[in-house]
Amino acid sequence: MRLETRRQRYENKKKIAKTYPVEVCTINFQVEENLGFVIRSAACFGVSTVNVIGSIPAHKYLAGKSATTHELVNINQFSNPHQFLNYAKENNIRLISAELDDEAVNIHDYKFAPGERICIIVGHETSGIPVEILNASDKVYIPMPGSGFCLNTSQACNIFLYEAAKSYAR
Repeated sequence: MRLETRRQRYENKKKIAKTYPVEVCTINFQVEENLGFVIRSAACFGVSTVNVIGSIPAHKYLAGKSATTHELVNINQFSNPHQFLNYAKENNIRLISAELDDEAVNIHDYKFAPGERICIIVGHETSGIPVEILNASDKVYIPMPGSGFCLNTSQACNIFLYEAAKSYAR
């Protein structure tokens, strides 16, 4: 039986938590709960910043969908891809786009560079990642040997965050 509240567990975990030079960027999600799921994963995998191109749901909504982890990460909002690209350039952030693309590298072969500041970009559920961002980023895909061809954007983000955290933790 747990004696600590959720808030107490978070406070205790923050004392030993690791963070990595990894950020996430989401693009105009049409399903708002996906942003909450991405924020929760970001907090669990040591990501300090989630960048959002487009709208951000109300604080109360995010609290429910992120299991209140939205309070553990910084959330930056950008109105368009160009504004985000300027931010990434000014902060020397390497961009990694999760994208099904003929030029994309298999995530098993991609080398995350420990210590390098990166941003994992996951796109809109239907239209993906804008071309201007794809052109400025490493394109990486997750192999899917089953009959499905496309993961939910928040689930793809989870896989990328796990792989990045593994390489930074070494």
